[in-house]
Amino acid sequence: MSSLKEESVPRCCASEADEAETPEHDPHFDPIVSLPLVDIHTNEEDEEELVKIRARLYRYDTGDHEWKERGTGDIKLLRHRSNNTVRVVMRRDKTHKVCANHFITPDIRMNVHCGSDKAFNWSVFADYADETCKQELLAIKFGNPQNAELWKAKFAEAQEIVRTKCSLYTQDQSSDDESSITRSEDTDTPEPKIVDRSPEEDGKSENIDLKDGVLLKLKELKVDGEKVE
Repeated sequence: MSSLKEESVPRCCASEADEAETPEHDPHFDPIVSLPLVDIHTNEEDEEELVKIRARLYRYDTGDHEWKERGTGDIKLLRHRSNNTVRVVMRRDKTHKVCANHFITPDIRMNVHCGSDKAFNWSVFADYADETCKQELLAIKFGNPQNAELWKAKFAEAQEIVRTKCSLYTQDQSSDDESSITRSEDTDTPEPKIVDRSPEEDGKSENIDLKDGVLLKLKELKVDGEKVE
C-alpha cells in the first residue's frame, strides 16, 4: 500500500506541471471577406430632439372598426434646425421599423383617450410610417401619468414653434395680413375733392346756369304757344 501512495503523488504533480507548461489553445482565422463599416442615415441628422419617451402606439382600423397595436418603443419629437418644422417619429424595439412619422401642425388636437390619464389620441392628415401618405387616427399609452403630461406639454410647445417660427405658416400669416390691408383700402370711401375756384370762374358758372334756365323757360313758352294755336 505504501508503494502505491508513493507512486500516485508524482503522477499528480506531473499532470499539473504538464498543464502549466502547455499554453491555452486560441485559434485565430482571418476572414475570407472583409466587410467595411457602413454609416446608416436615419434622416435625423439635421434635427434636434425635443423629447423622447417610451410608449405604446395604436392605430384605428376603419375596416375592422377597432384599435390595433402598431408598436412599442421610444416616441420622439424632432425639430429641424433650419426650417423649424417638428415631426413625430417612433420606431419599434429591436427591429427599429418606423411606426409613426408625421409632421406637427398647429390645428392638431391632443385628446384624452377613454378617460385615462396615461393615454391620448389625435388625428393625422398625412402619416408616412408605411412610406405612403395615409390619414390616421393614432392613440398612445405611456407607463405613468407623469410621462403623459410631459408628452402633452412638449407637443403643445412644438405646435407653438411651428406656428410662430416655421416659414410655411409665417408666410401664410403675412399674406393674410396683406390681403386684409388691401381689402380695407378698397372698401374705404374716397374723400370728396375740393377744387379752388376764382371769383371770376364762379361768376361765369352762375351766368351759364342763368342762361341755361332762361333757355329752358323760352322752350317751354314756345311749346305752350304751339299748343294754344
